[in-house]
Amino acid sequence: MKIPEDVIEQIRSQVNIVDVVSQFVQLKQSGKNLFGLCPFHEERTPSFSVSEEKQIFHCFSCGRGGNVFKFLMELQNISFPEAVKKVAEMANIPLDKKYLEVGHSNGASEENSRQKQLVELHEQAVKLYHHILTNTKMGEAALAYLHKRGVSDETITTYQLGYAPAQRLLKPFFDERHVDYQLLRKSGLFSEDEAGNLRDRFVDRVMYPIRNGSGQTVAFSGRLLTTNPEMPKYLNSPETETFNKRKILFNLDLARTNIRNQQPAILFEGFMDVISAYQAGIKSGIASMGTSLTEQQIYDIKRITRDVVICYDGDTPGQKAIKRAIDEFSHHDTNLNVKVVSIPNGMDPDEFIRSKGADDFNKLLTHAQAPVEFELNYLKKQYNLNSEVDQSRYIAEAIKLISQVNSGISRDLYLNRLADEFSVDKSLLQQQLTPLLKKTPPTRRTPYQASGIQPPAQAPKKQLTLVQTAEMQLLNRMLHYHDVWLKVSNIPGFAFVDDQFQMLYLLAEGYFTKASEYNVAAFSNLISENSLQSLLIDIEMLELPDSPSEQEIDNCVNILMHRAPVDSKLKKKRAELKQATKIGDVDKQKELMVEIIKLEQQKRLEQQV
Repeated sequence: MKIPEDVIEQIRSQVNIVDVVSQFVQLKQSGKNLFGLCPFHEERTPSFSVSEEKQIFHCFSCGRGGNVFKFLMELQNISFPEAVKKVAEMANIPLDKKYLEVGHSNGASEENSRQKQLVELHEQAVKLYHHILTNTKMGEAALAYLHKRGVSDETITTYQLGYAPAQRLLKPFFDERHVDYQLLRKSGLFSEDEAGNLRDRFVDRVMYPIRNGSGQTVAFSGRLLTTNPEMPKYLNSPETETFNKRKILFNLDLARTNIRNQQPAILFEGFMDVISAYQAGIKSGIASMGTSLTEQQIYDIKRITRDVVICYDGDTPGQKAIKRAIDEFSHHDTNLNVKVVSIPNGMDPDEFIRSKGADDFNKLLTHAQAPVEFELNYLKKQYNLNSEVDQSRYIAEAIKLISQVNSGISRDLYLNRLADEFSVDKSLLQQQLTPLLKKTPPTRRTPYQASGIQPPAQAPKKQLTLVQTAEMQLLNRMLHYHDVWLKVSNIPGFAFVDDQFQMLYLLAEGYFTKASEYNVAAFSNLISENSLQSLLIDIEMLELPDSPSEQEIDNCVNILMHRAPVDSKLKKKRAELKQATKIGDVDKQKELMVEIIKLEQQKRLEQQV
């Protein structure tokens, strides 16, 4: 059953778009609007704007825009009815049961539909694996393993952990439901032999569902339950249409709310580290799919917070991974506030929490180090400090690190520590440091940068003609001022030149038969075509004087009703001239050239008026 317009508008009007967008983008006030990094493309300078007053979003770079429903549709690749249901759910607005089964929009592309089907397959697999783990004899050994590792039943339910048995039950499970063979092939849930037969990919493994940032299960990681030297300890799903390990951060969907509540994002290496920390009350943990961070993962973190704590394993590989992560963060954005936790005795966070408890782990987080402090300690391990030659090399490298610290006070403290540790005159260290500071002078920060906000970087827009500019300005005024609407709409024969503007005008006519006042977020609900929605937001974002003058409106109308026809005739005559030239009709060419010259003269005269 279609969701009625009044129900849709009731949901939209009760939700603040800022509250929804803030769950996915870190927003900061700049003037009337809020700005952040666009969630639809990667950028270093925030150009994504949210207007709380108008209840719309707009990216000045990629051009996307719309109301709260459009935001979720674009972000999560879902249909309009699904977006309405999600917004209602986010705001705890009860929705009549008869609307809850509203399916995908008929306009959904074949690719989007297939991706939704792949997600649904994974969701069904999650339920099956979880049921086997918690309710069957087959899952008893796996459940005992998790309990032995300190995982509670509540946590097992929260993460929907499961077990893939040796009996390979997933393929028969889907066969009973007559799932399409090609869809199963594309899912990554099965391996295929030379004859094209599919078999369960995960066998005798504890299953960790991997969800994307929207909370949809898109893959699995399976931990081998019994020791088998010929099998990998952990097996991940292969990359599919819905799963790209470079773009996924494990647990981001659950951690996002806690990170938004001013908790730092705690970056772990493994799934069990995240789960143990969550169970211990530390609920802002995330993990990359491997020890090497990608630009996309860093960007996803940066969109929601600037505070990151790296908490990798305490062994040598873990320390090397911390060094790589620091370099990646530094390369991507020096304004991120990154800290490092060093787990003692070569333990991983999961081991530490299980052996020492949540309180001791929280103390480690409280005393997280600055990156330079970790790097100085890491650097020490590369040298034999009993050797004077290595001591000298270490001091030289340490000074290079200290030179990268922005704070003069912090640099001085690090120099004091270095001088005391190696009994070296601090003035000698300062002499080596000063030239390095001159080579890398601190960049002057603008007021925007100092506040963490950048002015919106508007991408070069398509050059607008005089007619298009008049259309944008006039439609903006008509929508916002009823007297302008009445004046223009009552002009005999008036119409917008461009079909897109005329379509918006006609849709607005229908909107005003039901609405007494204009609300761009409500009006956009009536527009299903993406290009029209984008045009509406572009019109809405025009910076115009507070109120229109009669001269402004008359000028716009004059351009559309008198100059626009000349442009249209010119375009037609030039097309005819091109055709006449192509077929070699010289007489027609001469005739058309005379007409074009006359129209050009008429256009120039009108522009002088």
